[in-house]
Amino acid sequence: MEEIPVKVAVRIRPLLSKEVLHNHQVCVRLVPNTQQIIIGKDRVFTFDFVFGKNSTQEEVYTVCIKPLLVSLTEGYNATVFAYGQTGSGKTYTIGGGHIASVAEDEKGIIPRAIQELFQHISENRNIDFHVKVSYIEVYKEELRDLLELETSVKELHIREDEKGNTGRISKFCSCHRLGIISATNFFFVFFFF
Repeated sequence: MEEIPVKVAVRIRPLLSKEVLHNHQVCVRLVPNTQQIIIGKDRVFTFDFVFGKNSTQEEVYTVCIKPLLVSLTEGYNATVFAYGQTGSGKTYTIGGGHIASVAEDEKGIIPRAIQELFQHISENRNIDFHVKVSYIEVYKEELRDLLELETSVKELHIREDEKGNTGRISKFCSCHRLGIISATNFFFVFFFF
């Protein structure tokens, strides 16, 4: 497989009901037929993928995550993270809310990826798969292990190897890595924990 550089996607969320009630204005616009956005009057930024306010969870998943899942099932590592200020739509895009109460079309990229990953595993019983996951949040410049039961704030440390590389989070971060054996097991651990 060819080495793939980091890809950056931006998703513009629609105004929330309370923002509409308070006459807030949209400050980000898409440049038609490009992968660019305009912030304010004239600040233009280019990304690998741009999703407008009417984009669907399925569209974001298919374009950004599905190719990573294919590589993952071929034995490569994959990392996805959401970045943005509070209220920008990270939780919605990643998870889609509480799994038990979310309609299929509203499910985020994590539930979609887990369902597809374990579907692939069930169709390829002749291959030995080991699935381990970590769930980390960076908030106010601090790493938080969201799988840590004892406290919601546990100081994590990113370590370097002898060459100064920080590499994979799982190798250099003191966070939990849970083995997952099925999609049901995953959803129980991550959403009903």
